Amino acid sequence: MRWAQISNIGLVRALNEDSLCISPKTGLFAVADGMGGHRAGEVASSMALRVLERELGRKLAGGALPEKALVESIKEANRSVYELSGRNPEWAGMGTTVTACLKRGRELYVGQVGDSRAYLIRDGVITRLTEDHSLVQELVKNGGITEEQAFNHPQRNVLTRALGIELSLEVDLYRFQVVPGNLILICTDGLTKYLRPEEILLTVSNSPDLEASLQNLLARALACGGSDNITMILLEC
Repeated sequence: MRWAQISNIGLVRALNEDSLCISPKTGLFAVADGMGGHRAGEVASSMALRVLERELGRKLAGGALPEKALVESIKEANRSVYELSGRNPEWAGMGTTVTACLKRGRELYVGQVGDSRAYLIRDGVITRLTEDHSLVQELVKNGGITEEQAFNHPQRNVLTRALGIELSLEVDLYRFQVVPGNLILICTDGLTKYLRPEEILLTVSNSPDLEASLQNLLARALACGGSDNITMILLEC
């Protein structure tokens, strides 16, 4: 198992409010995209991943099932961020997305809150593994707009679910089988607001290794405007 990671502030933002977490011991690979003023987004995303990593390691060591451990650990992270925001007026209302992949043997568990994403690249095909919790995704599901219209929609950044906003949180959980050579891309929307899946696939396919893949993806996102922070993990199973 090999991986590469990158996090870039982009060309417009004053702060990088994205965070990432890689824990080979537990098989956790996660990204988070924070939101809120006064550095609150940075606080929310980094805290969420710290709590997630700690709680997941503890639960797995205690014999918990991977899928239950992942969901419950994300909920613990939600509770921690929510309670911290309530104690600090400057951070009131802060929140973050979380896309967390837990690899256990050939099983890949994905916990999802928000609009960061995970993709599987296998046999020359890219497949999105997660569903955005966003207004435009709801419009797509209801047949109101197409995927192409969603890509350029002016309200594409409006979330319907985020970690830290409310005390209770629903976490989407996905389970997949992976085999050696499969690639998993976990990324914040600083990438996907500019690059469609087929463009991601082409860039990765034409790159010599994992690190070059991420550098080339970053370069393309920046060339398209780079208006947001861009964070990615590329994992080779």
